[in-house]
Amino acid sequence: QVRLVESGGGLVQAGGSLKLSCAASGLTFSVYGMGWFRQAPGKEREFVGAISRNGANTYYTDSVKGRFTISRDNAKNTVYLQMNSLKPEDTAVYYCAASAYYSETSLRRSAYYRYWGQGTQVTVSS
Repeated sequence: QVRLVESGGGLVQAGGSLKLSCAASGLTFSVYGMGWFRQAPGKEREFVGAISRNGANTYYTDSVKGRFTISRDNAKNTVYLQMNSLKPEDTAVYYCAASAYYSETSLRRSAYYRYWGQGTQVTVSS
């Protein structure tokens, strides 16, 4: 049984930082590209960023470039999302997901992800 479990969400003031973690089990973690998505109330789920299987390549949506950093530790089956300079518009439920695809185009699209976590709430106050 595949499980992706996010943690690290919470309430933070604008300009603050949070680090999300996503622990994976039940799959061969190192062969999956990993992505982070978010969904704000009343909005569609959107791509935040992704990291390739070996961690060599990372991709971000424009609104988080320079503020968010994705990393992974294949020995710990964990992917991370370091979020700095947080803004109120970053408020959302954040999901991690695993994809068997490897191209940047695929990793940017939720349809190419097979496994999803339950999400963790991030709230940024102004």
